[in-house]
Amino acid sequence: MPEFLLQRRRLLLAVAGSLALILFAGRFVLGAGTTTVAPLPPPPAGNAGVTGLEAARVVVDVVGAVRRPGLYRLEQGSRIADAVARAGGATGKADLAMVNLAAPLADGEQVVVPKRGAPGAAGVGAGAAAGASTGPVHLSTATLDQLDSLPGIGPVTAQKILDYRAKHGAFSSVDELDAVPGIGPSRMDQLRDLVAP
Repeated sequence: MPEFLLQRRRLLLAVAGSLALILFAGRFVLGAGTTTVAPLPPPPAGNAGVTGLEAARVVVDVVGAVRRPGLYRLEQGSRIADAVARAGGATGKADLAMVNLAAPLADGEQVVVPKRGAPGAAGVGAGAAAGASTGPVHLSTATLDQLDSLPGIGPVTAQKILDYRAKHGAFSSVDELDAVPGIGPSRMDQLRDLVAP
């Protein structure tokens, strides 16, 4: 009897080994005629990918007479009109004549859409909320009238600032004003606390 069990074990081992050998050989024989293209690896999720994404976007705060005020992330190079549209568009009470919709957006900027007839809306020289004339004028979004309201800046110099902005894009620093013709060191010192990029 023990010999019978031993033969049976050998037979089972031989069958299992043969099966494994057939499967192993079949994999190579059947797979030899087909080509499999390995899928591309996903893009790296490390810091380099995140940094590149953030560098290509700006975050702005859209407030005032818009349908959905709030923080919005937009592509680098977007305009104020894009931010207003992203906030659901202007309401029927908005005074869009007081907003330079063509101005490029800068990261961290607040876009204010004033209401028609709001106190101080006609003379907002600060680029801040209507009626709040104590904030700085944002060089990247200010209108000709807002720039003209700054001390020592007339309509000609205001237009030069707008031309510089159109050619070079949004201001990243107040010090860039020094590159605008007609603004020297003394004028820079006078404007430094009244303007923001």
